[in-house]
Amino acid sequence: MNTSVADFPRNTPANAASLFDAASTLIRMREVESIVGMKRSTIYKLMQRTDCGFPQPVKLSNSNARGAPVAWVLSEVQAWARSRIEARDQVAA
Repeated sequence: MNTSVADFPRNTPANAASLFDAASTLIRMREVESIVGMKRSTIYKLMQRTDCGFPQPVKLSNSNARGAPVAWVLSEVQAWARSRIEARDQVAA
């Protein structure tokens, strides 16, 4: 699923925005990398740390094999990014 807000046509009806729910939209690693500005290896390291609060992925299949498909909840990734911005602003203040 490679859908982002930018992919929706600009001439859609006003209620089309309600079809896009960040709390139930799953994004793949490429989009996570784009949102947080980090590469895959750093993201997986952050996921292992309990102190940073990076969101955990959602399994997309029942497979436990390495490389099984996963995705992240868009709103959780966005919230994590916002928390980093807020932490920066608190330090600067």
